Amino acid sequence: MDGDDLDELLDEVEKKFCRNVSVTASARGDSSEAGKSWKDAAVQRKHSATKPEGPIGSISEDIDALLEELLEEDQGSSPQPKNEQFPKATRVEKKQSSQSGGRKCCPVFLGGSSVANGVGTATSKRSCDQLRCISCDFRVLMFDDCEWDSSCDYLFLRNNMPDRHKLRAKLKKRRGFRAYACQCSWFSPSEPTDLRDQPQLRWVCGKHWD
Repeated sequence: MDGDDLDELLDEVEKKFCRNVSVTASARGDSSEAGKSWKDAAVQRKHSATKPEGPIGSISEDIDALLEELLEEDQGSSPQPKNEQFPKATRVEKKQSSQSGGRKCCPVFLGGSSVANGVGTATSKRSCDQLRCISCDFRVLMFDDCEWDSSCDYLFLRNNMPDRHKLRAKLKKRRGFRAYACQCSWFSPSEPTDLRDQPQLRWVCGKHWD
């Protein structure tokens, strides 16, 4: 083998060897980069999976607080049933119509439960709902669709006025009647009655006495 052939053979071997080394190095570099990228991605996924987006406990508490506020607002804005707005005894008083302006009844009328309450006049016989006794200085109480039992007496009224619950012990249910009483007198009419025809009753229209 002459010198030229030997040089060509060495060149061919060198080219082949260098190419393999280059390819191997390149492959190792790509593998290293790929491995690094996969590792980084895995670490990132792990962190994103374990790291909560927000404090769960805090979010839950905020939701509960918001629901409670909405419930309170709903309860506050919803109207109460009419039967619960006033006690039973008070509802009876609310049913009675208050007298308008500064007018007083003239003459004063009493009446049964079917007679409208208000300012009584000679032409409009409304029953007065602002009566006061000038003898005992008690306001006159009224009970619709009731009348006083025959056993009712001065001592009973003296001991129980103005407790409406205790006074009912001497009341009887009777439709169309209205039971009146102060601490010393009682009366149970069913029709419009002029107070001047009942001299035993020392009652007057007491709108301006309160």
